[in-house]
Amino acid sequence: MSDTSLSEMTVRQALAQDVPALAEFLTPFVAVGRLLPRTHDELEVLTKHGFVAEIAGRIVGFAALEIYSPKLGELRSLAVSPLYQGRGVGKAVVEAVVERAREQHVFEVLAITSTEEFFQKCGFDFTLPGERKALFYQTRPSYLEKPGEVLSD
Repeated sequence: MSDTSLSEMTVRQALAQDVPALAEFLTPFVAVGRLLPRTHDELEVLTKHGFVAEIAGRIVGFAALEIYSPKLGELRSLAVSPLYQGRGVGKAVVEAVVERAREQHVFEVLAITSTEEFFQKCGFDFTLPGERKALFYQTRPSYLEKPGEVLSD
């Protein structure tokens, strides 16, 4: 990959017609447990506040904003093609999501991640004003497992 290809990157609003290509793009990230699985209907909802990074018409990055209230939104389904990681694609789609949050007057944007260094470089931090922290309680071993169901190995 040459650096000139990255200069040809565009970040645009995701569209409903992008859903099949987004599903295909996100599948490897779901397969290795980096993202939660999304149905086509869920992806279509995410396109309302989602952004696609493209190079030569190919999706190389995606992120979306899910708005919970005027106080809180979540950055969802951030994924960057392994060929383009570390080259600004992720930062570009994160910036698009944060700008959408500003446009929608969302006060705070939450990111749940296993790569906190990346988000810190994008301006996110662990604690919010007033020293608040997000804590989670998992109600079953796997998201894919349905309540009362035991997944076999």
